Amino acid sequence: MRLDTFNLSTSTVSAQAETAFEEAVHGLAAHGPNTGAALQAALSADPDHVAALALKGFANLILARSELTAPAAEALTAARRAMAGRDGGTRDEQVLVHALEAAVGGSFATAARRLDEGFAERPATFLPFKISHALRFMLGDSKGMLAMSCRVMEHWHDELPAAGFLLGCHAFALEEHGFYDAAEAAGQYAVQLQPDDSWGLHAVSHVYEMRGETARGIDWLEGGRRSWSRCNNFSFHMAWHLALLHLERGDHDRVLKIYDEEVRPQQTDDFRDMANAVSLLWRLNQTGVDVGDRWSDMAEIALRRRHDTTLVFASLHTLAALVAIGEHSGVRDIVSGLERKAVGHGDQARVAAEVGVPLARIIAGLSTAADRRMLDRIVVGLPTVGGSNAQRDFFMLAVAKSAGANGDSAALSHIRDVRCRLRAEDRLLGSIEISAAV
Repeated sequence: MRLDTFNLSTSTVSAQAETAFEEAVHGLAAHGPNTGAALQAALSADPDHVAALALKGFANLILARSELTAPAAEALTAARRAMAGRDGGTRDEQVLVHALEAAVGGSFATAARRLDEGFAERPATFLPFKISHALRFMLGDSKGMLAMSCRVMEHWHDELPAAGFLLGCHAFALEEHGFYDAAEAAGQYAVQLQPDDSWGLHAVSHVYEMRGETARGIDWLEGGRRSWSRCNNFSFHMAWHLALLHLERGDHDRVLKIYDEEVRPQQTDDFRDMANAVSLLWRLNQTGVDVGDRWSDMAEIALRRRHDTTLVFASLHTLAALVAIGEHSGVRDIVSGLERKAVGHGDQARVAAEVGVPLARIIAGLSTAADRRMLDRIVVGLPTVGGSNAQRDFFMLAVAKSAGANGDSAALSHIRDVRCRLRAEDRLLGSIEISAAV
């Protein structure tokens, strides 16, 4: 048994593999662009590195693409085989693989719970905690994120392995619950401890956005640019936050410049990159800004992904892109796909049935009277779609626009009340309300 620098026990006998694996785990924490290469180096040095195989499986699943389900299942099979060849592996490896089994089977919630329970006595062990945090983020389970990060904080001190990264996750969980002062303090200290902690830096940017403190948010993000600009595509998301702050200030030229150079500098099909682009262009459209042909740049990707309902959050953003470019056939394909998803099994089937399908119809302009009567339920159930409060605000605004267009002033008022519990009033909701009153 080998105990790595992040306090995880592994069964590898290769020092080279373990060094590369630790680099991969650090890359995961810091959103480093070389994380995948480091993980591959670990597996090249030791093809039976159980923890590396488990991480590979989770990494494929978190990308939420239907074609990556098979590679994730293959990683699981390889991890099981590797453990069998190593006397069952270490207990830590067993927990990781047991959790991966649930995730491959379609239940991120069960996978997160298995990680939490398996490391209950050592909750500050970074890798399982970070994976659990990421899975719960995709589930919109802010309650679970905070419960687990609070448990970590019972054991936390600033000399722990990955102390800054752990604290950054706690800062984000605090922010998602509206505990903004505590989140700001935790996030700032996390970045002080670990300057590469872009997630902690990200948590503080959320605080400023939710408070409506645009100048402080811009200063914070620009001050941390040296760190987040070196990330993988997470840098696009950080730039998205910067653009939203400038949008609230009405600096539309600056927003378009950030969009072109930093939010969408590459035509990637990662659902997170698409979500950044779609939600920002949609906001610009609602503000009356001419975005030129920027929507059409996403057409090919959106059409290619229209049949993939692996993650409802991703499907809804793809849908919004197809609506914007007038691809009516593609729009119907996504709505129909989500309707089929809703009668299936697993976490995402439940999300589709309870929120995804009626929300998709609203975004598509295909809502029925029954869908419109569900506006309050959709708003309440939105967290299950996943992502952050800031990301889901796109859906909240879309529902508000639908309510306004249908003259449903009661629903519009309810949406305002729910939204204002977490964030300061802003220009965009105000413009939607003005349009509804005209």
